Amino acid sequence: MTEQNEIKDISVVEPLIFELSSPGRRGYSLPELDVPQEELDALLPADMLREEDPQLPEVSEVDVVRHFVRLSQLNHGVDTGFYPLGSCTMKYSPKVNENMARLSGFTALHPYQPENMTQGALQLLYETGEYLKELAGLPEVTMQPVAGAHGEITGMMLVRAYHESLGEERTKVIIPDSAHGTNPATAVMAGYSTVEIPSNENGDVDLDALEEILDDDVAALMLTNPSTLGLYDQNIKEIAQMIHDVGGLLYYDGANANAIMGYSRPGDMGFDIVHFNLHKTFSAPHGGGGPGSGPIVVSDKLAKFLPVPVVSYDGEDYYMDYDRPDSIGKVHTFYGNFGVNIKAYAYIRSLGAEGLKAVAENAVLNANYLQESLKDYYHLEFDRPCMHEFVLSGKNQKREHGVSTLDIAKALLDYGLHPPTVYFPLIIDEALMIEPTETESRQSLDEFIEAMIEIAGDAEEEPEALHEAPINTPVRRLDEAQAARNPVVRWYPEDYAEDD
Repeated sequence: MTEQNEIKDISVVEPLIFELSSPGRRGYSLPELDVPQEELDALLPADMLREEDPQLPEVSEVDVVRHFVRLSQLNHGVDTGFYPLGSCTMKYSPKVNENMARLSGFTALHPYQPENMTQGALQLLYETGEYLKELAGLPEVTMQPVAGAHGEITGMMLVRAYHESLGEERTKVIIPDSAHGTNPATAVMAGYSTVEIPSNENGDVDLDALEEILDDDVAALMLTNPSTLGLYDQNIKEIAQMIHDVGGLLYYDGANANAIMGYSRPGDMGFDIVHFNLHKTFSAPHGGGGPGSGPIVVSDKLAKFLPVPVVSYDGEDYYMDYDRPDSIGKVHTFYGNFGVNIKAYAYIRSLGAEGLKAVAENAVLNANYLQESLKDYYHLEFDRPCMHEFVLSGKNQKREHGVSTLDIAKALLDYGLHPPTVYFPLIIDEALMIEPTETESRQSLDEFIEAMIEIAGDAEEEPEALHEAPINTPVRRLDEAQAARNPVVRWYPEDYAEDD
C-alpha cells in the first residue's frame, strides 16, 4: 500500500441522539406564563390528543447542535472528496453561483408579482433559455421542468401532442440498451410501449436491428449521446434519418451533455427535443433529493405545444406568454426551479463560450486518463476513446478470485473515496461506471487510480478481506437487501436491551 493512498481510519461512531439523552435536560427555557392557562383537552378534540407522552430524547441545545454537526461531517459530498458517480456529473459547484442565487432581489420576489416589477428575473430566465437554445442548436425552449426526468416526461407529452395533431395514434418508443435509466419509465408513463434496441460490437446502436423494428407506429427514439457507456454514437446522423423517414421524433437525453458543450449540438445531430440537467451540466449542485432543473429545447414543429407560460421578449419588455392554444398546459407550479436557473445562468455567464468548451475538453480528458490508466487492471468491454465517462467491469475479479464489483466499491470507502456507479449500465456484467468530471485535478485522479490498482492487487492476494470491506468507516457493510425490504424508520428505546 502506498503512503499516499493509505487506508483512512474514519471509524468515529456517533451515538444515537437517544443514547445522549439524560433525564431532566432541556434544549430550551420559556419565560413565565403571563396569560391565562388553558388545558389542551379544552382546546383540542380528544381524538387529537396523545394518550402517552411522546418518547423524545432529553438533551441540551449544545448536545443537539454537536450531534447533528458531527453527523453532517460524516456525509460525503463533492466539497469533501472525489465523487465519480457515472452519468451523474458530480462536479464541484462554484460558491459564487450560490451567492448570486441568494441576492435579495431574487429571494424577496413573489412569483405572482406583476411583470413590471420582475423584469430582472424574467430577463434572467429568458437569457438562460437563449443560451440553452444555442447549445442545443434548436429554436424554442421552456424553463418549466424541474428535473431531468421531468424534462423527459414533458418532452414525451410533446411527442404525443405532435402526433395527435397529425391525427396519428403511434404507440411505440424505441430505447437503446445503453440509454439513461429513466427513459423506459418515462415512455411508459407517457402511455407508450417500449422497444429495446441492442448495441453493436462497438457500443453504438445496432443499425440493422433498428431497421427491423422501424414502422409507422414508432412515435420516437430516446437516445442518450454520449451513451451510458461513455461513447459518442458514430452513426448518429444515420439514426436520425432512419427515425425521421418513418415520421418519428428523436429525443435527446441531456444527462451526458457535459461531454459535448460547445463542440457538438443535438439539433445539428438531428434531434427534435433536448432536455438539459442544469443541476449536472451547469453546476447547480444536486444529490440528496435535489433541487434540479430540466428545461427542454425543441424544434419549430414542436414549439406550439410547449407548456405555458413561455418567457418571451418583445424588444422592450419581458413577459409571460400564455397565448398558446395548442400548449400541453403547465407541468409545474409557477415557472420552474428559479433558484437553480439563477445558478446555471451565473455559471454560463462566468465561463462564456470558450469556458464551456474547456469544460467539455477537460471532462473528456480526465475520463480518458482514468480509462487508459485502469484498463490493464479491470476488464474494458469497449476499448476505444471515451467521452466524459467510461465503464469498467469487475467480472475478471469475480470469476478468478470471487471478488465482486460491490466488494470493490465497498473497499474504496476505506480510502475515503466515493465509489463510482455500480451494476449500471445493465449490459455490462459487474459494471463500474466512472465519471471524474472536469473539476478534478491530476492529483485526485492519481489517488483514485492508485486505490483502484491496490484493490485489484488485494483481489488476487487477499480476496477474503475485500468481502469484509469497509472496515474503517463508522458503519461496516450493511445487509442492503434486508434494509430495502424491511427498513427500520422508527426507534423506541424500550425495544432494545442495554447490551444491544
